[in-house]
Amino acid sequence: MLRACAIDFGKGWVNHLPLVEFSYNNNYHASIKAAPFKALYGRKCRLPVCWAEVGEAQILGPELIQETTKKIVQIKQRMQAACDRQKSYADLKRKPMEFQVGDKVLEEIGKVAYKLKLPKELSIVHNTFYVSNLKKCHADEPLAVPLDGLHFDDKLYFIEEPV
Repeated sequence: MLRACAIDFGKGWVNHLPLVEFSYNNNYHASIKAAPFKALYGRKCRLPVCWAEVGEAQILGPELIQETTKKIVQIKQRMQAACDRQKSYADLKRKPMEFQVGDKVLEEIGKVAYKLKLPKELSIVHNTFYVSNLKKCHADEPLAVPLDGLHFDDKLYFIEEPV
């Protein structure tokens, strides 16, 4: 996002950092379901047009306010574009998987985790798994590998026995 602002504003990008910070802090974040400023202080932040150092006299005309508002809109559009681009990258790696109770699945825990039915040999393994760590198995039951000859230590490392 900062790179996009540096490209847009050229050599004067440093002067626009307060506007970038303002836009970031007042833009909706899906992770916290609010804007960071509103989540922290419980209210919206006032426009940065009125920010001035104490004792510093500033005359604000409608042109400055319009220019600042345009830049804030431009920054918010860049932020949204960066967010959409990141989402598209994440969606490429995301697998839409759903399992049904009965597919060796005991219980669905939310939309992203499942409690599985594991064989008694794997009783030391926790039986709840995140959905991206699972794959559907299309093998027949007789083709399953018996776990009788496999031995694991307390850290679940495979122990090989010499023949």
